[in-house]
Amino acid sequence: MAKNMGLLVCLLIMAMDVVAGILGIQAEIAENKVKHLKVWVIECRDPSHQAFKLGLAAAILLVVAHAIGNLLGGCICIWSKEDLDSATANKQLAVASLIFSWIIMAVGFLMLILGALSNSKSRRSCGITHHRLLSIGGVLCFIHGLFTVAYYVSAKATIKEANG
Repeated sequence: MAKNMGLLVCLLIMAMDVVAGILGIQAEIAENKVKHLKVWVIECRDPSHQAFKLGLAAAILLVVAHAIGNLLGGCICIWSKEDLDSATANKQLAVASLIFSWIIMAVGFLMLILGALSNSKSRRSCGITHHRLLSIGGVLCFIHGLFTVAYYVSAKATIKEANG
């Protein structure tokens, strides 16, 4: 059952990140459907409540997938240069995947939240165009899933190596 549990965790993380990515892209599509007037780099547009909801849902799924991968993967850390030099390949991969997953999660979450918040206003807004926040955040969700699964698998392999 433990072997199947690892596979189920990996599938759960990937499924959540894929759904978050699709929601982010759908939010961008919903945002582009609202009425807008664009003059050079200044744009006036109505907010899209649908884009707000989808962007917020994508951000929440991204954070939950990240939390599941990190909590169930365990804590794999390298504290010094000596630790890095003596670490196994699995441990080095775990730490690198952990760092990249945190960076991608932070950037993707920020983009999804900023994209969602730009659609949360109840009145028409004008300002500098900032298109593609939601779709780029959605694409980062897909990439986050790959790094989080890589972290989970390599962290479990590192723990198994340490135990024997």
